[in-house]
Amino acid sequence: MADDAGLTANYRSAGYFTRLELGTHPALLIVDFVKAYLLEGSPLYGGEGIRRAQRGSIELLAAARRAAIPIFHTNLRYAPDGRDGGVFFRKVPALSCFAEGAQHPERAEFAHGLEPAAGETVITKQYASAFFGTPLADALTAARVDTVLIAGVSTSGCVRATGIDCIQHGFIPVIVRDAVGDRAREPHEANLFDLQAKYAEVLALSDVLRYLAAR
Repeated sequence: MADDAGLTANYRSAGYFTRLELGTHPALLIVDFVKAYLLEGSPLYGGEGIRRAQRGSIELLAAARRAAIPIFHTNLRYAPDGRDGGVFFRKVPALSCFAEGAQHPERAEFAHGLEPAAGETVITKQYASAFFGTPLADALTAARVDTVLIAGVSTSGCVRATGIDCIQHGFIPVIVRDAVGDRAREPHEANLFDLQAKYAEVLALSDVLRYLAAR
């Protein structure tokens, strides 16, 4: 969806789109960037929107490593029958890609260029938000993080859920526009609009790279 000036003005008149000032202790969180979203034939394959986000995430990850900030990656893993995924697993059958013993285990592997390095934390989750049922919030607090740079997939799903939980846990969420992706442009743009209006800062990769370089 296009960021229509009239729509934005309508939201601003209601008090949305307040800007959050970024903090001084950021971390990078890359949400679920695994091969299932990039391999044709996978039910989660997202096409060019995901490939574009992969390129942006690789650049962002390199900058975060240069800045020596804490880096977290998430992935998904389920029991063979998906019982640890509860209703979510039943609602989204494509999550069976991440069940133990799946026919194509390579789909659960981290995407090329986004493999975790030594010293980077991997959070394995079963639900949409990277915070739900995981130690992520405690790990960020222990590292004295105040701002979380969020990349990954998908914008309308796990990225959105993570961004909302991020602000609810007291961290400033920054959704990096060029480093998140979805299988279709419309839900991608609609969710970025809503996240910026209510829950997060949605920033271009170039702005985030300047923010990291200035540290």
